Amino acid sequence: MRHMILPLCLGTALAACSPSAEEATEETAAEYSAGDYTVAINDIARPDADREADAARKPGELLAFAQIDKGEIVGDYIMGGGYMTRLLAIAVGNDGKVFAFQPEEFIAFRPEYATEQEEAVAPYPERVTPLRGAIDEPQFPELLDTIVTVMNLHDLYLAGMPEGTGEKAIAALFDSLKPGGTLVVVDHSARSGTGTQDSDSLHRIDKQAAIEALTAAGFELEAESDLYSQPDDPRDANVFDPVIRGKTDQFALRLRKPG
Repeated sequence: MRHMILPLCLGTALAACSPSAEEATEETAAEYSAGDYTVAINDIARPDADREADAARKPGELLAFAQIDKGEIVGDYIMGGGYMTRLLAIAVGNDGKVFAFQPEEFIAFRPEYATEQEEAVAPYPERVTPLRGAIDEPQFPELLDTIVTVMNLHDLYLAGMPEGTGEKAIAALFDSLKPGGTLVVVDHSARSGTGTQDSDSLHRIDKQAAIEALTAAGFELEAESDLYSQPDDPRDANVFDPVIRGKTDQFALRLRKPG
């Protein structure tokens, strides 16, 4: 299992960090690298569409940032087509578990999500358990070491969602983690200062708004990554626009539940 590390020192706080704390953080982070997850990336059960997406989605680097260990119990929250589910299934190893959660709201909007869930979990019956439920009530059957949610946090703030869905769902994720467990969030960046207002129209969320919503629930921000940084993205176009699709600026956050 991963070692506990101290939160990253940010801004002026960097000067206050002792050298030993910085060294401990760097040493632990160095234990994880993209190469550690080659077996997961080369899994024969992964479809061609996944492999074609790898150049942009950088699966090895993301799994390293998430610090996924063998034997972990992991939740893939809002699994979509199953891209992350398939990677996690191999990354956690024979002794690990993955709970792949698909919201009923998504299936109602697009029934293919149900079929895609079934197809994603089928190759891994011993490791992956499919779950369905309300988007703000993911009923994971046991406490998790890690939860990963990729390009879906903004969905909690879509116009069709009941008021308070975001707050309720984030609280549920917090409660679903073991003390010391981590939440990894990747999403499309909105323009700074726009909060959640572009979640429905552009399928984007302001990184600072995301951080504030997550830390308000009790999470502590541990690390940020520029893995998916695209400085040329003006962040004012719908992420499905062919001009920008696959080239959006995205943020990646790793947060920890205290404990």
